[in-house]
Amino acid sequence: MDTNDTRPQLIANRFADAVGPSAGGPARDNCDCVGYSAATRPSSVVFHADRQDTEAAGWRHLLALIDEAAADGRAVFKPFVELSAPERRQIVTLPATIAKLTAVKHLVLYGTNLVRIPPEIGAMTSLETFEPYTSHRLHWYPYELTRCARLVDSTVSTRALYGNFKFRPPFPTLRALTPSAEADFAALDPGTWGCETVRACSVCAGPVDGELHQVWISGLVATDVLPLLVNACSAACVAALPQPYPGYHPTPHTGGPHIQPPERR
Repeated sequence: MDTNDTRPQLIANRFADAVGPSAGGPARDNCDCVGYSAATRPSSVVFHADRQDTEAAGWRHLLALIDEAAADGRAVFKPFVELSAPERRQIVTLPATIAKLTAVKHLVLYGTNLVRIPPEIGAMTSLETFEPYTSHRLHWYPYELTRCARLVDSTVSTRALYGNFKFRPPFPTLRALTPSAEADFAALDPGTWGCETVRACSVCAGPVDGELHQVWISGLVATDVLPLLVNACSAACVAALPQPYPGYHPTPHTGGPHIQPPERR
C-alpha cells in the first residue's frame, strides 16, 4: 500500500475468541493498585489478599476443564472462554493441577480476575505462548515461570505490573526471612506473602520447611520483563539467582516504596 494512503486500516483482534460470555454480571473486579499514570501512582502497594473459594461453581468448573485438557493432550488451552461471567469472577488463582498440562503449548488467560498464578505453572514444560493480556489484577508472576524453557512469546499488560517502566509503581514489601516457628507455610496470608501456601523452593525445588526467604527479581520471560516472586528455602538459593534484567534493579530485593526502576532518559 502507498505510504501516503490515509485510509483507515482494519486490524484483526487477536483475542476475539478469548472472551467468554458476558451475561450474568461482571466477570472481574476493578483494580487501581498501581495507578493509571505517574500522577496516580501510589506511594506503597500491598498484595491482593483475595483467597480462592474452592467451593465456588467456577472453581469446580475450572478443575473439570483442566482434567479434560490433560486427558486429551490439547495444545491450546483457553479455559475462561468456557466459564460464565460470574464463574470467571470467582477465580482469583489457578489450581495447582495445571501441573498436569504438560502438552499445552499456548495458554490464554485473557481478561481474567486472577490476582496470582501458582508456581505449578513451571511444570507446563511444553508452554511456548503465554497470554494473560488485560488480566489487570495480575501485578507479578511466580519465579517458577522461568522453568518453562520453551516459552518464547508472551502478551502481558505490563502497565499493571509492579515496578513497570511506564508508571514506576513500587513493589510490596517482603519479609526477607521467616522462620517456620513464625508462620505456617501451608496456611499463609496472601495479603502478606502473596500466596496461601509455599511448598517448594522456587530455585532448587527442594522443600521449604525450616525457613522461607522471599525476594523480588525482574527477569525476561519470553518477550516481557516481569516482576518475579521468589520463595526460596535458603540464603544460598537466593544467592544462586541470575542477574536481573539490565536496566532494572540490579539485585534481588525485598521491595518497598524505595525500589523502582531507574528513570528512562
